[in-house]
Amino acid sequence: MNDTAPAWWTRAVVYQIYPRSFADATGDGVGDLAGIISRLDHLADLGVDVIWLSPVHESPGHDNGYDISNYRRIDAVFGTAEEFDELLRQVHRRGMKLIMDLVVNHTSDQHSAFVTSASARDNPSRDSYYWRDARPGFDPGEPGAEPNNWGSFFGGPAWSYHRPTGQYYLHLFTPQQPDLNWDSSRVRQSVYEMMNWWLDRGVDGFRMDVINFISKDPRLPDGLVEPGSAYGDGGPWFTNGPRIHEFLQEMRRSAFSHREGDFLTVGETPGATVEQALLYTDAARGELDMVFQFEHVQLDHEPGSKWEYRELDLRDLKTSWNRWQRGLADRGWNSLYLSNHDQPRQVSRVGDEGRYRYESATLWATLLHLQRGTPYIYQGEEIGMTSAGFTEIGQYRDIESLNFHRDALARGMPEADVLRALRRMSRDNARTPMQWDAGPHAGFSEAEPWISVNPNHAEINVEADRASERSIFRWYQRLIRMRHESPLIALGSCHLLHGDHPRLYAFERLLGQERLQVAANVSAEDLPLPPDLAPGRTLMDNYDDGGDPLVLRPWQVRVSAA
Repeated sequence: MNDTAPAWWTRAVVYQIYPRSFADATGDGVGDLAGIISRLDHLADLGVDVIWLSPVHESPGHDNGYDISNYRRIDAVFGTAEEFDELLRQVHRRGMKLIMDLVVNHTSDQHSAFVTSASARDNPSRDSYYWRDARPGFDPGEPGAEPNNWGSFFGGPAWSYHRPTGQYYLHLFTPQQPDLNWDSSRVRQSVYEMMNWWLDRGVDGFRMDVINFISKDPRLPDGLVEPGSAYGDGGPWFTNGPRIHEFLQEMRRSAFSHREGDFLTVGETPGATVEQALLYTDAARGELDMVFQFEHVQLDHEPGSKWEYRELDLRDLKTSWNRWQRGLADRGWNSLYLSNHDQPRQVSRVGDEGRYRYESATLWATLLHLQRGTPYIYQGEEIGMTSAGFTEIGQYRDIESLNFHRDALARGMPEADVLRALRRMSRDNARTPMQWDAGPHAGFSEAEPWISVNPNHAEINVEADRASERSIFRWYQRLIRMRHESPLIALGSCHLLHGDHPRLYAFERLLGQERLQVAANVSAEDLPLPPDLAPGRTLMDNYDDGGDPLVLRPWQVRVSAA
């Protein structure tokens, strides 16, 4: 992006589809490409510009598609290559773009590259992955013999012993997801060739999974062990590693520099600071267009564990979002999100999923979409879908959740407490089927879905919301139109107001002589407005019934022009 020609994505809104749970056209209980095609008009009506498609590549499914065994093949559960090409044509015909998930920190252990690498210690491709001998003084395979003390994100050690070759391989996630060694030029060139293959096919870019993990300190030293933890924190040695910027610049040159067109590259960067994000997204450096950062979605965690809840302090969230708004104001770019396939539903997490579901859903949508950055909508967010509310472990499918349940019980945690933590934070909260109507299986499928439909689908569904006088869908449409039509929304500066207020979230957007004010009551009680926030001409109000202009009612948000 530059001052004379703002990038196209400054006015764009992205919609994430989790294919397994979006729409099933084949009647097997699993979402598929044909199902997505059948629902594209819903997205075109919403007004989004880009569809981000979570993985549809061939995969054994240990991490729901984020363990890829063949990057150039569509998994049969989702359909065929011909159906993918038809999806791409239909997306483009409606004036939208499609970006794919790029999962290249790791592969599946069934990928041919890992099978070859694991075949023998002296195989020329051995260095495509991280292989190490047992820790000195230990026999291979015995407890504590792992090459370092790192823990996996999904529980247990980050190393698995491979008995045929007598060495360990690294996996930051499940044992079925071995980490690629990006220091190998063979690995990098193979990835770039694959990216070009998809770009030649017509895709419009990539969302890059944990992309700031791909460069690791080759020493792979032990990490600090926090009290109560069985493993060391390897994060300092694989997050934003020593060659990460070199790799991303090489990727940009290899896959995009020779192409004309409007592409989008989005990097998922856990642990990235504002300063690091600026390096990733400064257009002059030629790396990424924008990043997903995690700071704001970890504010309701106790340090070191997503499963230990602490109540969100709104002031912390305002401080975090404001820091990112200010830090990327002149260079770089923000991604704006609260929900995705890894996060609980935002209306359940930070809103009121009961009495004030409409109000809190529209409030958070407004606070996100009217900041500076590119907003992301996760499927179902546009109708206020809620978290799953599962009550039994047998309802869960997510490997991270199942591993937590097993490990927590082994540590003596009462099962009621384990299930309470899962109800609040499990990734499955976002993965229940899309609720299209009040019929059987919510209109998602004619068969029993792979994961249970939320029982509230009889009340909360696309058909009912779009017919309602208080439609969350229509509110999102208005927000998207504002971004498309207003340079102020797309490019104006963002200034936090009353940062220390515990219930009021207010900010203003400025561009030249234009000024827009957003004021929101993030609580279930009336909130008198500070005198300096007396509204001007009201543009949007989720109560919209002529109430007291100097008082915000429960979960009320008001947008006004100065």
